[in-house]
Amino acid sequence: MRSAWRVASIRAAEEALMATLPPGALMQRAAAGLARRCAALLDDRYGGGYGHPVLLLVGPGNNGGDALFAGAELARRGVSVFAVLLTPGRTHAEGLAALGRAGGRTVESPPSTVDIVVDGILGIGGRGGLREDAANLVAQAQRARGADGARPTVVAVDLPSGIDPDTGAVPGEAVEADVTVTFGVLKPGLLIGSGAVHSGLVELVDIGLGPWLRGEPALRVPDLEDVAEWWPQPRPGDDKYTRGVVGVATGSATFPGAAMLSTAGALAGPAGMVRYAGAGFEAVRNRYPSVIPTERVADAGRVQAWACGCGLGTDERAATELRAVLDSGVPACLDADALTLLAEGSAVDELRGRSAPTVLTPHDREFARLNDGREPGADRVGATLRLAARTGAVVLLKGDRTVVGTPEGRAYVNPTGTPALATAGTGDVLAGLLGSLLAAGLPPERATVAAAYAHGLAGRYAAESGPVTSVDVADALRPTLARAGMWRMS
Repeated sequence: MRSAWRVASIRAAEEALMATLPPGALMQRAAAGLARRCAALLDDRYGGGYGHPVLLLVGPGNNGGDALFAGAELARRGVSVFAVLLTPGRTHAEGLAALGRAGGRTVESPPSTVDIVVDGILGIGGRGGLREDAANLVAQAQRARGADGARPTVVAVDLPSGIDPDTGAVPGEAVEADVTVTFGVLKPGLLIGSGAVHSGLVELVDIGLGPWLRGEPALRVPDLEDVAEWWPQPRPGDDKYTRGVVGVATGSATFPGAAMLSTAGALAGPAGMVRYAGAGFEAVRNRYPSVIPTERVADAGRVQAWACGCGLGTDERAATELRAVLDSGVPACLDADALTLLAEGSAVDELRGRSAPTVLTPHDREFARLNDGREPGADRVGATLRLAARTGAVVLLKGDRTVVGTPEGRAYVNPTGTPALATAGTGDVLAGLLGSLLAAGLPPERATVAAAYAHGLAGRYAAESGPVTSVDVADALRPTLARAGMWRMS
């Protein structure tokens, strides 16, 4: 499990570490890692960097110093290094001197031929978008061309200038990096919201901060090993009941497909049996003979968890079904129309009184219904955690970088998301899968993170064959679990 830390925690760790090191040692570590990555990019593109032009965009302070010291290292390797100083009077003096001694040069404007642009304008202390002069300089640098005629590769120092390091918000003009070389620890702004899009490929350079970090990280990033370890596996002696029974209360006459998709998601999960309750019971019975169908939640029989809401409708019948799920005394994943019914019935705050765990899976507009009309905004992690605290539920805020928040204040970002999943019905598949994980006994926090991870991975694999539909994602779940090692049979 990887972690991302807010600026305040990073600053405190840096100060503690620097007190044990010679002056400038931490910057040298960072610069060495940055120079290695730039050299590797030139090797990949040209087979070597000798004589190839690299442009440094140098702002004030330590971020510009990192860029200058890295430029000096590249110059010593024979790379042609140029630096544009945005605020000459505030440039890191030692870094500038090092660049000059190594043969690098300062210039007033970007040259016409550039292979790599290094963004050292703003660091983690910067706030707000780029000033107009800086934005114009970035645009001019990106209009240059490399020796191969292609545009230059943009490498951000620690994080792209103009993004908020704590939230990922992009309040104005910002650098769009191909690669971000970040130092010490990950920053939330590299992983969520628009900041994640601007960051490109993120590479972490270890500079020794780990032992000096205190408290809890702002954000956790699950890895495949985490999800595979959590995923419930059949045990010797298990039967269909001990593996868990999941109930699926979804679909309506208007949206029968939601019943099919959510049931497909549930069947791909680890539960041993699926019970379906809803208007789509005949279609489900004909398509999935292993599912036990009925028309109402009250008639479904015993389950260990429910997935409810996808295509359910918002009429009185749907409200009755949702109430039966909430009163069932077992964990419940609530999606789509169930969320609308909660908001319309002013029952959002009543969730705290449930005797069993609840998971809410809104997209932004559904989130707004649950949150008194306010969408998540720029701080998606903060908004998710506030709703989780208010409702006592685990909240999965959908998006290209799905965020999961718990009532206790832990937050996760899913690294497997893909825009390919932005198509009708994929959320139905996710809800069914999540319900199955809950029924199999996985704690709600882990079940939610694991479902998002596996669902995103299935979307990526499905996209390898072309444009994706929700049916493709459902069909991809089983081979995805096997391919990724989440489903293991000895």
